[in-house]
Amino acid sequence: MRFNRRARLDPSQVSDQRGRPVGRTAAAGGGIGVIILALFALLTGTNPADLLGDGTTPAIQASPGAEGELEQECQVVADIDENPDCRFVLYVNSAQAFWDDYFAAAGSQYTQATTTFFTTAVDTVCGRASSQVGPFYCPGDQNVYLDLGFFDELRTTYGGPSGMFAEAYVLAHEYGHHVQNLTGQMSRVRSRSGPDSDAVRLELQADCYAGMWARQATTAADVSGRPLISDLTDQDIRDALAAANTVGDDYIQERFQGTVTPESWTHGSSEQRQAWFTVGYRSGDVAACDTFAASSL
Repeated sequence: MRFNRRARLDPSQVSDQRGRPVGRTAAAGGGIGVIILALFALLTGTNPADLLGDGTTPAIQASPGAEGELEQECQVVADIDENPDCRFVLYVNSAQAFWDDYFAAAGSQYTQATTTFFTTAVDTVCGRASSQVGPFYCPGDQNVYLDLGFFDELRTTYGGPSGMFAEAYVLAHEYGHHVQNLTGQMSRVRSRSGPDSDAVRLELQADCYAGMWARQATTAADVSGRPLISDLTDQDIRDALAAANTVGDDYIQERFQGTVTPESWTHGSSEQRQAWFTVGYRSGDVAACDTFAASSL
């Protein structure tokens, strides 16, 4: 993957809360946001309360890229050379530029989401979340939440790929959830676990939406019309598919539990996640991504 070094970044789409203390916030109940927050817990058998926290988490320690630095240091794509975290601003900008254009072409208007970087734990409208839940989207405040340490864990603990496009896929998937929120797809979720459940269909649809973005990633542009990503290779797509493989329910369960229990699935198998990303990548069409209407996943 090559970036267009002259393109401008919009760091206002990212809220960098690394280094902020976490206050006491009660968890929201019953909504789809809690489902998304608890997906990791359902997969691994962890108590969701342990992931959401009890309001006593100590103040987050400051880390490189503390609050305010991205706003100042991520103005153009070339700034990635000095601050590698600027690449995550680029991923966010690219995904949102794509969906803004897609909605406009359909005669609708896209509402931007914010991506919030945090360490250890974060308070959201959906409740307090530990970094153990991985990246997630909260529909209540229309925010994507991400502890950047997740990508190190994806590579080391989960055996995921090291390519940058694997990172981009993860963020594109979360922005797929934002699109689902805007278009009412989240309201279709009734069953929350199982290989054919609505929760799995929701996740596979977000993978399909990520594939749609990947298809057009080299056309998603900054405010002046310069594409943010100038070139994608076949290896980039393989990296995205490899990342989808390592976050499949069956892969995670086999790796960490030694057994596969489809009745507890909430995201879909590795094969399904790769397949639906590919559907989006090849079709570029929201209608093709209607997993809720699919007779077979």
